[in-house]
Amino acid sequence: MCIHRFKSFTVAVFSVFLTLFGGAALAQEQEGQPAAEQAEKKEAGHGEEKEKLNVGEVIFEHVLDGHSFHFFGVSIPLPVLLYSPERGVSFFMSSGFHHGEEAHEGYKILTPENIKEMGLDPNQFKNEDIIPVNAEGEFDPAVKVYDFSLTRNVVQMFLALAIFVFIMLRIAKRYKSGVGVTSAPEGSQSLMEPVITFVRDEVAKPNLGHKYEKYLPYLLTVFFFILINNIFGLIPGSANVTGNIAFTGVLGVISFVVIVFSSNSHYWQHIFNPPGVPFGVKLILVPVEFLSLFIKPFALIIRLFANMVAGHIIIICLVSLIFIFGQLNPVAGWGASPLSIGFTVFIYLIEVLVAFLQAFIFTMLTAVFIGQALEGDHHEEAQVAHH
Repeated sequence: MCIHRFKSFTVAVFSVFLTLFGGAALAQEQEGQPAAEQAEKKEAGHGEEKEKLNVGEVIFEHVLDGHSFHFFGVSIPLPVLLYSPERGVSFFMSSGFHHGEEAHEGYKILTPENIKEMGLDPNQFKNEDIIPVNAEGEFDPAVKVYDFSLTRNVVQMFLALAIFVFIMLRIAKRYKSGVGVTSAPEGSQSLMEPVITFVRDEVAKPNLGHKYEKYLPYLLTVFFFILINNIFGLIPGSANVTGNIAFTGVLGVISFVVIVFSSNSHYWQHIFNPPGVPFGVKLILVPVEFLSLFIKPFALIIRLFANMVAGHIIIICLVSLIFIFGQLNPVAGWGASPLSIGFTVFIYLIEVLVAFLQAFIFTMLTAVFIGQALEGDHHEEAQVAHH
């Protein structure tokens, strides 16, 4: 009841705020200008739109991959590696493009502005694509180019992986020296050991039975690899690696391969010839069961991707409210700041929880699907124990 009242109160306050400051901003803007200037602004309305904050571009710039990092207004360029059968290999830093304003070594990086200026198809070309250009700076379709650049998603993934491997090797070295074996765990050991024990006892053992030790290294690798990239993605200015469909797609494909190679004849029999099911029902059930082979990894891919992208988009939208109201009126911008920042901090804290939760869910569902593929082994164990 209290939560419901709080929600209603928040909505009411926000609505009143929009009504008062929105109307006041519009009235103040119109009153403070001569009629001729107002008419002139209406005629030049198209030019004014360019100066307004484009939230869509900000969202896509943060969510999608790119050739540079942006930390508090500072741009850090990344290496660009291109190969063209016509031009050979080109290697340089992305700063040579000058944020898409200039061509470099016969190539140009695309931005939303120069996609329109060059008359390119936005369905075929997108932001941060690198295209070959001729001497006039126009797109040259006769040149084929292959991009092997280290984008920010790739760089951040390698950086997160290197830090994770360093931490794990350090922990392993301590265990070899006897710390945590003959004595209590210390430092990072005390942080990691409960997590590893949790994955083993709550994920691997209940779903995989006596074979849990065989799959535990893979499950721990998946869990920590997703977790470390989720956490790195929460750093302002960093890349949202787990919000990239290619990243989650590779993880889903690997899980699919592990599930298929863990299966047995009993598992495939239940898919293509379910026992005790009438023939008419089998005609419907068999295609559904076969499709479920691909739906399971697809669900893993989409769930992780959608959850990690959604949180980042919400945070960007909440922060953008400050600048949107500020364009209407400076008072409105300052008035919207506390509410916007409050909700942003709240969503950010939820994102920290989601970072752990999504790593756990992906690992748990992978263990469940592997356990289903091993289902026949469980039945054989039960029969042997019975006899």
